[in-house]
Amino acid sequence: MLQDQIKNYLVETAGVDPQKFDNPDLKVADLELDSLGLIEMLFEVEDKYGFQIPDPMVFLPMTFAEMVAAIDTLVQQHTQAQAAKH
Repeated sequence: MLQDQIKNYLVETAGVDPQKFDNPDLKVADLELDSLGLIEMLFEVEDKYGFQIPDPMVFLPMTFAEMVAAIDTLVQQHTQAQAAKH
């Protein structure tokens, strides 16, 4: 779900070749995003889930799968924190 959202954004908005995602070792750096492109991609996630990701640059050395897992963890933590407030 989150992976598809990010992948679709990168293909449709940032112009990333969809075949790149066939490589399980795909690095975020190999997506050829500049720092603004990375931040814009993360804005999409932030807008959907209603929180800010603290340091987008930590994702650059990760693989795409690691980045998605890290963002998913942040989303879950935010969701749990919101649920605990209510």
